[in-house]
Amino acid sequence: MILFKKAKALTEHLQKLRNQNVSVGFVPTMGALHNGHISLITKAKKQCDIVVCSIFVNPVQFNNKNDFEKYPVTIENDILLLEEIRADILFLPSVKEIYPEGTDNLQHFELDYLENILEGFYRPNHFQGVCNVMHRLLNIVAPDKLFLGQKDYQQVLILKKMMQVFHPTIKLFIGETLRENDGLAMSSRNMRLNDEGRKNATAIYKALQYIKQNIEKNSFEELTQHAKKMILNNRFDKVDYIQICDAKTLLPVENFDAGEKLIVLVAAYIDDVRLIDNLVL
Repeated sequence: MILFKKAKALTEHLQKLRNQNVSVGFVPTMGALHNGHISLITKAKKQCDIVVCSIFVNPVQFNNKNDFEKYPVTIENDILLLEEIRADILFLPSVKEIYPEGTDNLQHFELDYLENILEGFYRPNHFQGVCNVMHRLLNIVAPDKLFLGQKDYQQVLILKKMMQVFHPTIKLFIGETLRENDGLAMSSRNMRLNDEGRKNATAIYKALQYIKQNIEKNSFEELTQHAKKMILNNRFDKVDYIQICDAKTLLPVENFDAGEKLIVLVAAYIDDVRLIDNLVL
């Protein structure tokens, strides 16, 4: 595995490979790697000749400074893990490398209503930060294919919208959410849970499953209210949202229609850790 810390050096190296008709896949991460990340890298290796993985904790997508400071950093273990699976390239830039002119006056992306609902409502400017870092990373790596996980479903839709304008030739691959044996979605933030919190956190997946199993039996209001109680009864501090939406638009849906693809999304706090998840219905 080759490690790059400078954008220019990485871009020049990848251009030489492209001159030899080598296809490039890209898996962006914020580190604290788990099997969800590994599955994306594995899928990318099957579809592309060379796979670039980046590790960069993006400061401008955190609207909560405390959340940024507590984000798990396990870079040594991450590198060992990437070497074990024989990753090709790791891009490990500094904040100055990604934002050489600083983080003030960043580019504004037109994202319409998508950036102001659900995650966007509770994390103002979050998706502007996501788009800024991804736009810069995609310019540096210029991959043929980008690999993202479905757990960050709204983020995927946001980036798809941004890429249609700025990176239309890059193909987007969405990998399914990987879960622990008890159903908890794999997430770097799980590392911050204590043993009791980790056990109780499974209530999120159970609540999502309850909605899926009863989607045709009860009103959506009854389903989401009961699911919220299931989560709070397992010592969660609060639920930001639990919403059944149209899977294509993320607009709220009030009634079941077998012809529509639906998704339920949730965000909730436990042990001062904010967890998100979703389930296609």
